[in-house]
Amino acid sequence: MKNKIKADWADTRLLFRCIPATVATLFAVSVVMMNLLANKTIYQSAYLALDGGILVSWLSFLCMDVVTKAFGPKAATKLSVFAIFVNLIACLFFYLVSIIPTKDDFSAFNQTVGGTWFILLSSTIAFLCSACINNFLNWGIGRSFKRDPDGKLAFFTRCYVSTFLGQFFDNFIFAILTFTVFAPIFWDGFSWTYLQCFTCSLLGAGVELFCEAVFSPLGYRIVRRWEREGIAAPYHNRDRSNEQEAAV
Repeated sequence: MKNKIKADWADTRLLFRCIPATVATLFAVSVVMMNLLANKTIYQSAYLALDGGILVSWLSFLCMDVVTKAFGPKAATKLSVFAIFVNLIACLFFYLVSIIPTKDDFSAFNQTVGGTWFILLSSTIAFLCSACINNFLNWGIGRSFKRDPDGKLAFFTRCYVSTFLGQFFDNFIFAILTFTVFAPIFWDGFSWTYLQCFTCSLLGAGVELFCEAVFSPLGYRIVRRWEREGIAAPYHNRDRSNEQEAAV
């Protein structure tokens, strides 16, 4: 077990040396921004509710799709866990700043950045689950394209299907936990019905899928450039070496 943990840690270190810093940074920042921007509802009706996080959520899923294509679903999930950790650290500092007493009135600022613990918990669980769904579904769909697995059709299909379902479960798990589990307890009985959770999650996923469709050509160009430059080669070569050693 100890050797396995060491090997996995070495694998993770190599992964983060291989993933371009720009993508890793944008991914982590987008997760932090999603959590912060989610404090503002930008549209709400009987069947659809959108918060400010939708403006950057497509970036998180596009980064996961690109990393999954180049490095595999396990690597993309490790990157997702890293982004969640960065978000939790950011939220901790936001909270510490919000409780520092000042002579001026910063109540609006404190309420925005201080956050609510159960919303953070719900969003963290929802994002982790949706990341696993997105990454492994994306990878599974890609494997079904035997003739041209690196072509545009394969890339866009795996991105669109995995993003839609990943975003749906992200929205649905968050809505269920926040508005049917915690809100009735801590928000004076306020709650959503399961139908409201489902419809808002479904329509929200559709809007987020549209954003993914707009920017996915950029993701495809990034993946092809990584392939030409052999960005993921050291990581994949290490995987094959480990398999050969295990076989011996």
